[in-house]
Amino acid sequence: MAQRDKQPLRPGAGDAKPAEEVLNSVIQELETLHENVRGQLAEDITRLQTEKTSLIEDIDRLREQYRQLHSQQVETLSQRYIYQQQLWLKQLAQVLANNLQELLVQRFNELSANSGQGMNVAIPSGEFPTPILANNYNERASELLASLDASVNRTFNMMDRDLSTYESSLSQRLRNMEGMERQGEALLETLVNRLRVELEEEVDGTFDPRDYDSTDTTNSLHPEQPSPAIRKPLPEPTVPPPAPTPAKQPASQVQVGLLLALISAVVLSLFNVSLKIILKAKAPRMIFGLFEVQGVVSPGFGNSLLILLIRLIVVMALMPILATFLYPSVWKDLRRFIDNGDRDLWTKVLGSAFFLFLSQVCIYIAIGNIPTGVAITIFFIYPIVTVLASWGLFGDRPTLLRILAMCVITSGLLLAALPSFGQKAIGDVGLGVTAAVAAGVTFAGYVLLTQMAAGKLHPIPFSLVNFAAIFVFSAVSLILLPLGIDGLGLPANLAVFVDPNVWSGLIFGGFILGVLTLFSYLLNNFAIRFAGAALASVIGTLGPALTALFALVIINEKIPFIQVSGLALVTLGVAGMSLERMFMPKKTT
Repeated sequence: MAQRDKQPLRPGAGDAKPAEEVLNSVIQELETLHENVRGQLAEDITRLQTEKTSLIEDIDRLREQYRQLHSQQVETLSQRYIYQQQLWLKQLAQVLANNLQELLVQRFNELSANSGQGMNVAIPSGEFPTPILANNYNERASELLASLDASVNRTFNMMDRDLSTYESSLSQRLRNMEGMERQGEALLETLVNRLRVELEEEVDGTFDPRDYDSTDTTNSLHPEQPSPAIRKPLPEPTVPPPAPTPAKQPASQVQVGLLLALISAVVLSLFNVSLKIILKAKAPRMIFGLFEVQGVVSPGFGNSLLILLIRLIVVMALMPILATFLYPSVWKDLRRFIDNGDRDLWTKVLGSAFFLFLSQVCIYIAIGNIPTGVAITIFFIYPIVTVLASWGLFGDRPTLLRILAMCVITSGLLLAALPSFGQKAIGDVGLGVTAAVAAGVTFAGYVLLTQMAAGKLHPIPFSLVNFAAIFVFSAVSLILLPLGIDGLGLPANLAVFVDPNVWSGLIFGGFILGVLTLFSYLLNNFAIRFAGAALASVIGTLGPALTALFALVIINEKIPFIQVSGLALVTLGVAGMSLERMFMPKKTT
């Protein structure tokens, strides 16, 4: 391939060999490389398992040799010392007998000379002197035997201490070898498990961490795996090793992915407009200019919690099926996540869910009080908060292009928010703008915590845990809310107030919101697979514009030109950030 690149271009060369053939050849070469890497990993696993078995056999053999050697040494030493003791006793007995005989002869001769007989009489061997002399010699022999016994005992004690020291040293070495064996087994088991997980993920083809490496602006109202504009590595290292570089997607798949991302953004915009229809207004809303629809509940804090809970009941009923379809290993990952007991990861996952919960409640309140397109536009303050927070927390200094995009977004936010205070109020404008800003700020906290947990948990089980946590937060908040109103005297618009005659409409609206959430989630997931997260996030920047367009078409919600200009500036700034993140890695490489 390198030689083809160096050949000069000739007229008509591109026609002779179409670009699709070149792309197919590149894909085949990458697939061949992928198969070679998998083969090498399989060989390494087999070799490591063989070495593990060999190490276990060697350790067992060493243990058996140690036991045999120890028993042989004890037996040999015992026999040697018994034989040596018997030999010493025999020699001692002979020496004592000879000394006694000589002393007896000498003493008898002296006694004979003193008595005047004047002759030496030899005492025959085996005879004994008088009883008095025999007692003296017996005492002397007893003393010598006691001294010999004490010496032998000291020798045995010294040898016993030496053997004990040798045995303790050998036992310590064997314990060290057993510890090293356990460490080696644990290391091999961890390596084999990691390789097995990587091979399963490669076979499934469902998880590439880089597919979730850009801010997914299409998921402002349901949890996914967005990633803020963070270039430098986060404090926690990613446990699994990086996945192999995937082959470049064909042009047709990229087009399908872009189309799915656009449909996902359309569905999410319809979600925002549907939420607007559910919330009450001062006057009934005209749907498509054909019929009027009065909202179901007022846009208060308690009612927003109730809508969120009904929506999540639908989501939690269907999300496990959808998660199993998208990622078959979702339950294994969840079991590992629960059994692992990583408090730091649990804190980040539940913290991100809590921030997303707050963001959802705030955006519901904002949409109920100001125009839908303006609320979603102000919500897009979160990229600015994310960049500034990552700069302060992780030292990720923003680039010049990013600073320029932040200025454009800020200008657009001012153009979209400030004119709302001079318009004919459809609700509490101040509360709506404040809620939209709060929704963007809390969503930035969700993005940062999600990025800090990236790589430790697959995006799909991460989203399932997020949905479950938000469901619990919503239910607990609705249970505690009456206590807060009675005990603290909170305003009435914080209470849950639903007309008994509209419960069926509220439940139906919550069901529609839940279905739209899952449908947008599914489309966005496949869009990321086919086109990549970078291109999907670029399409996601159309969210505010599409929301304003559908609000105009469906419920005839008009916004002034100056706010349209602000909406366009925000879209342009966020798209610039997405493009900067998409092309910056190539420049760095």
